[in-house]
Amino acid sequence: MHAVETAHPATRVDAWAVNNAHCQAHYRIAAEAEPDVLCRVLNYFALQFLTPAHINVSRDNDLLNIDIVIDGLSWHRAQVIGEKIRNLISVCDLELWPADAERPPTLAATAR
Repeated sequence: MHAVETAHPATRVDAWAVNNAHCQAHYRIAAEAEPDVLCRVLNYFALQFLTPAHINVSRDNDLLNIDIVIDGLSWHRAQVIGEKIRNLISVCDLELWPADAERPPTLAATAR
């Protein structure tokens, strides 16, 4: 056996590190108006022990428009939670942007 020597160890950014800068994220979600969709969306935050600072929900015929503002998470974590919400079968669209920034003019990401 031969030992492999490297000049320097490869470093990789730890996107989940607790010392990463935290942000306030704004989620805008359009989902089918089903009785359990709001609980399923909010559960992704609850599983991470996160409590939203602001929630606004309105129903427009067969759609729920859900606005959630939440802080205390890194931008990477906010994006991962957004992807999980986007994968819910009832979710039609999801926009995510830093709450201190201006809302993007177009959808940041579209589910389907």
